[in-house]
Amino acid sequence: MVELRLREAISKGLREALDNDEKCLLMGEDIGEYGGAYAVTKGFLDQYGEKRIRDMPIAESIIAGAAIGSAMGGLKPIVEIMTINFTLLAMDQIVNHAAKIRYMSNGQISAPIILRTVTGGGGGLAATHSQNFEGWYASVPGLIVVTPSNPYDALGLMRSCIEINDPVIYVEHCLLYSMRGDVPEEYYKVPIGQASVIREGTDVTVVTYSGMVNVCLEAADILASQNINVEVIDLRSLRPLDIDTPTSSVAKTGRAVVVEENWKTGGFGAEISTSLHEKAFDYLESPIIRICGEEVPMPYTRKLESVTIPNSSRIVNEIKLMLRA
Repeated sequence: MVELRLREAISKGLREALDNDEKCLLMGEDIGEYGGAYAVTKGFLDQYGEKRIRDMPIAESIIAGAAIGSAMGGLKPIVEIMTINFTLLAMDQIVNHAAKIRYMSNGQISAPIILRTVTGGGGGLAATHSQNFEGWYASVPGLIVVTPSNPYDALGLMRSCIEINDPVIYVEHCLLYSMRGDVPEEYYKVPIGQASVIREGTDVTVVTYSGMVNVCLEAADILASQNINVEVIDLRSLRPLDIDTPTSSVAKTGRAVVVEENWKTGGFGAEISTSLHEKAFDYLESPIIRICGEEVPMPYTRKLESVTIPNSSRIVNEIKLMLRA
């Protein structure tokens, strides 16, 4: 094993892609001389040159369109758009072209791009830079949406994404880049669409993903000191969505809590909760609880921002109320 930060795990996956396939190139905002907004591509320009590390203008529709066109022509572009908020300017290219071209061409043309982007709040970046839109993209047939929460999954999922022929939205949480974790030195992959039971328990199942995984683990530690055993499941990807793993867990615990950072109205947690109701209704001893972000634009002020995002105290209190019901 070697200990890597999450940003280092992603960098390792990108270097492998560039080294193993001469048709692979990186495109994005400030990925060259600047080294990426979160330093993931630091040193790449010197190593691979301008032909394969392409600094693009701050025009997201152009970035996505150029990537999709080059992928249709046989290249393997990996795109970085600085935050998921900025992908709103490229939704037509992503949703109407990348996601649909293989279907609409009857398999004759595909657009195997990987679009890396950053989600989530907590960085004090205010309302238009702190949103969680991965659930929107997960609703689109033709797109793959992955949400790594640790260095092991970040590298393993990147390797799997590189091998597939569909467009991928690879979603990185802004607060996880410095997170450290053990990564095997030998080659491995993490299957797309396979959730992970990252903490076993018997009293309640918590289903979550991305930045909320560590928050839920913290809550589970607190509850364990009060003799409440929480099972925590990291979905790892939203499309394809593994609902069988949470269903098996609920069959054991009888209770489920879905935690996500996004707003409750229209959030992806509703899809998870509904799917669990359909699959695990006979096992449930109480209604499924959804714990989500507050229904407001993200405040700039740190104190206000901190109370809009679910925290471990809130999760602990909600689970204790559930068990008393």
